[in-house]
Amino acid sequence: MGMILREYLTGKKIFGCSKCRAHLSNFDAIISKAFNGQHGRAYLFEFVVNVVEGEPEDRAMTTGLHTVRDIYCVKCNQTIGWKYDKAFETSQKYKEGKYILERTLL
Repeated sequence: MGMILREYLTGKKIFGCSKCRAHLSNFDAIISKAFNGQHGRAYLFEFVVNVVEGEPEDRAMTTGLHTVRDIYCVKCNQTIGWKYDKAFETSQKYKEGKYILERTLL
């Protein structure tokens, strides 16, 4: 396997992996800070970089059933959150294609 190229972000605040500090997203990509993850507070982001996506699975969450896939840091392989693929509730459709990063892992 060859070397994995990572993307480096610029901006006033960069969010990175808590384990290896690989850049994940920036402050301007935050959609909402009003989310909870498995390990506490979480943020909803428009985009993330330097992640690998897992296989999709249906999960029953507090806001209803969603098809999500876990996302992992490309450098250290730590689970850092998930991506929403599909929301079954009409009121939750805005999450589709967005990412959750857990604050304790940033």
